[in-house]
Amino acid sequence: MVEVILLERVGRLGNIGDTVKVKPGFARNFLLPQNKALRATEANKKVFEAQRAHIEAENQKAREAAQAIGDKLNGQTFTLIRQAGEAGQLYGSVSARDIADAAAAAGFDVKKNQIFLKAPIKTIGVHQVLVHLHAEVEATVSANVARTNEEAERQAKGEDVVAAKLAEERAALDAQAAEIAENAVSLEGEENRE
Repeated sequence: MVEVILLERVGRLGNIGDTVKVKPGFARNFLLPQNKALRATEANKKVFEAQRAHIEAENQKAREAAQAIGDKLNGQTFTLIRQAGEAGQLYGSVSARDIADAAAAAGFDVKKNQIFLKAPIKTIGVHQVLVHLHAEVEATVSANVARTNEEAERQAKGEDVVAAKLAEERAALDAQAAEIAENAVSLEGEENRE
């Protein structure tokens, strides 16, 4: 384990100025290169204490800027047109990069590493996506994944287009089955007359 001083709030780890123990790889590959922490040496502790007010002021400015973007971004819906099968399964997936690109096209400054997806989106529908704008600021957006713009509009109104399509197909099959049964009965009646 390695001791580091956090230069910003890191989820599940601590706040600015906390000295925490982390695995060496996490410190070496994530915290230190992204300037989220300093190694907890005596010299670095003195440097941090001397610059603490400045670091906290910078963090406050970054949080306020992220909050302003978050207020505008929260609740936005981004439509993504993709090819999909009849059951709504995509012929690929929608990734964080796709959502970040859609947000950028709508005029929002969002990077792909700020988009949090538990797994890539692989079905059509309206999916809620979390956007981490700052360690203390999050926004929720909707990714409306559809095959066509018309389908996206129907989904935006709350319709489950896959279920509606399956219901239409089932009704058509039931009508076909009824017609076949009716024809079979009429053929049977004609055979009995002869």
